[in-house]
Amino acid sequence: MNGIDFLADTNFLIQVHEGKQNVEAFLDYHFTVSYITEIELLGKFSISKHEKILLQNIINDCFVIDMNQKIKQRTILLRQRYKIKTPEAIIAATAIEFQIPLISSDSDFTIIKELDFLLLKNV
Repeated sequence: MNGIDFLADTNFLIQVHEGKQNVEAFLDYHFTVSYITEIELLGKFSISKHEKILLQNIINDCFVIDMNQKIKQRTILLRQRYKIKTPEAIIAATAIEFQIPLISSDSDFTIIKELDFLLLKNV
């Protein structure tokens, strides 16, 4: 994907929101998110109006990749090949299809051989 350095997983944006130091080095790069991340962040049960505005502002600074046929087919293949949850499979499929690295603190992604993955340490 032209001009995009990586796909950020949901937990990356949560850490941005919380001001965690482990994500600061990545904030100068251009990153994108899956529509799943947008749903996970904004669809949180009992989210406050203030928190929703703050999270929406972070998402507004990102390019959001929606589902398409290639991502859907790749997601199906990943679910058949690996024991992973559907949201994680969609996020991984998105990174694979757009040929960009995925950054996450979720070690479940390490099993996906096709994925260019950077495991972010929690601080």
